[in-house]
Amino acid sequence: MIKSLSFLILVISIISSALAGADYYQILGVDRNADERTIKTAYRQLTKKYHPDKNPENEEAHNKFLQIGEAYEVLTDSEKRKIYDMYGEEGLKNGGQPQGDPFDMFANFFGGGGANFGQGGRQGGKPRGHDTAVQVEFTLEEFFNGVEREFNVQMTNLCDHCRGTGSEDGEMHTCNRCKGRGRILKKRKLGPGMIQQFETHCDGCGGTGQQIQKKCHSCGGQTTVKKDRTYSSHLSPGTPREFVETLSGEGDQNPKWVPGDLRVIFKESDNSNFGYRRIGNNLYRNEIISLNESLSGNWERVIPHLDSYDNTLKISREKGKIVLDGEVEIIKNKGMPIHGSNDEFGDLFIEYKVIYPAGNPSAIKKLRDEL
Repeated sequence: MIKSLSFLILVISIISSALAGADYYQILGVDRNADERTIKTAYRQLTKKYHPDKNPENEEAHNKFLQIGEAYEVLTDSEKRKIYDMYGEEGLKNGGQPQGDPFDMFANFFGGGGANFGQGGRQGGKPRGHDTAVQVEFTLEEFFNGVEREFNVQMTNLCDHCRGTGSEDGEMHTCNRCKGRGRILKKRKLGPGMIQQFETHCDGCGGTGQQIQKKCHSCGGQTTVKKDRTYSSHLSPGTPREFVETLSGEGDQNPKWVPGDLRVIFKESDNSNFGYRRIGNNLYRNEIISLNESLSGNWERVIPHLDSYDNTLKISREKGKIVLDGEVEIIKNKGMPIHGSNDEFGDLFIEYKVIYPAGNPSAIKKLRDEL
């Protein structure tokens, strides 16, 4: 009876070890019965902590960030979570079926390793890397007229010398410890007279099955280097402020992942706005006039405009036409170009500010009230 029980414990232990794979619940730090809200909360907290932008050049943090995303994707999908709870990570990789018959694994164990031993490494394609965001400033005048802009961004790039291998000769060599399999057999004691033999990633090569003989002198064996990349963005007339242009596959490079995207955020600078402010498709500006101009009219002036083809605008008042302090004049079709439209524009709002002469404060206040 005792021998049978020991045998059963050994079988269960081997099967659990073979099927477990990544523990998504442990990665997110939640209970196996956690609801979706709890999982989402844990995900938000962990992604903030391990986000690559907060941990530059920290590969361990980046890998943790990828694991968190993978765990979240599985545990918030009811079907994937069901398969994962039944068969573990290997079940997800094999369409909802466990990786072979668990009892075959047990038989293979006593035979010194099964037919699947030594396949090594993560199955399937590489994970996708993080996205990178960069801000590029344009003046309001450029937002109005459109412009083509070149800019440089410092990004992580595969080392040119070693082609991202980290090896001085640019070649990866078979790992001496696992003989290129990527996995090795280890043993651990379960109890008196009970030894478990299990398969795990090779600690000599990190499960890749390959090693470098001499580190690359250019990247120091890191496989990547920081280097400027030059890009060109086209700002079309009327593009919204904070518009995001996505450059697919232009994120940081690493041999362990597929590059994410580079997100270019179009910011508006404070230069070359000629006194204009933009709200939506409309433009706003303040225009200062004297008390005499306010009361008598009969004036004309030319103000600058953002339009490069017609860069001045004439405003005027007839004789005897009073302009009140704070009065707003609306000039149709002199605002921003409407993005994506065919020659359509917003409006221009001009607010007049009357400058009162220095003098008796009470008299000035009375005059203001009368106006």
